[in-house]
Amino acid sequence: MSASIPTNDHVLIQAARLGRRFGATWAVRDVSFTLARGDILGFLGPNGAGKSTTMQMLTGNLAPSEGGVKIAGIDLRENPKAAKAHVGYLPEIPPLYRDAVVDEYLRFCAGLHGVPGRRINDAVGLAKRRCGLEDVGRRLIGNLSKGFQQRVGIAQAIVHEPAVIILDEPTVGLDPIQIIEIRELIAELGRDHGVIVSTHILPEVQALCNRVQIIRRGELVFSARMDELERGSHARLTVRFASPADAGELAALAGVASVDGDGTDWLLSVNGDADSLAGEVAELAAERGWGLRELRPERASLEQLFVDLIVNEVARP
Repeated sequence: MSASIPTNDHVLIQAARLGRRFGATWAVRDVSFTLARGDILGFLGPNGAGKSTTMQMLTGNLAPSEGGVKIAGIDLRENPKAAKAHVGYLPEIPPLYRDAVVDEYLRFCAGLHGVPGRRINDAVGLAKRRCGLEDVGRRLIGNLSKGFQQRVGIAQAIVHEPAVIILDEPTVGLDPIQIIEIRELIAELGRDHGVIVSTHILPEVQALCNRVQIIRRGELVFSARMDELERGSHARLTVRFASPADAGELAALAGVASVDGDGTDWLLSVNGDADSLAGEVAELAAERGWGLRELRPERASLEQLFVDLIVNEVARP
């Protein structure tokens, strides 16, 4: 029987210290987060960072080497069938039968997901309406455009009305118009479900998501709500002194997340109130006689955060 969407706002996914090892190599390690109904979580990272491995563990397609997952309160390891009934999954390569017609394929998927026979036609009809597939139900999947094939892939993921929808690189290979259409569809789904979108495309997260997580080398290195970024909760201070400053004293200031620089030029990453920290930096400079020449707060954009966490990290020796 298909799973109904939980009617309250309790946590739909609890991932606790997830890790996956292939031989001696950890592809994912110590990944923990939650997902609630109404969330669209952008899971962001470069290719090879561990996004798809994490998605496969969340859906039960890959057993974790450590840690665990609960879906709608159900332990995925202890009761996999019940937990998976609450999940809809679109892998990076959609599991489509190109020689099947759309209606036939979606009815087959509904049966696999446990939708009762008497409800299959209604479930397929609803999934088609939500995904804009009413006019292609009798067409061969292989004859559809890439964008419509992606819609069919999403329809198979939601045909059983799951609480959680996990989409791995949902717009890869689409043209600009198709990308806009798929993003609109995902935004619509986010109103009634908890959605995870795994991607390496920054505009994808900015256009769709209310939360963002960044994974690097298999480990989560950033997690925040998008409105926190917009309010400037994760800002930076560009600071220039007349005399060399001490990195340890700057790093010890409350609200400093990280310090980068040397001598007189510094970049301070802020985890809190940037204006308050700016005042503390000015006071410290006066006390130490460093001579403050420039103090410029900057709001951190998602692109800037990604560059700081991924690109600059990769460039370091």
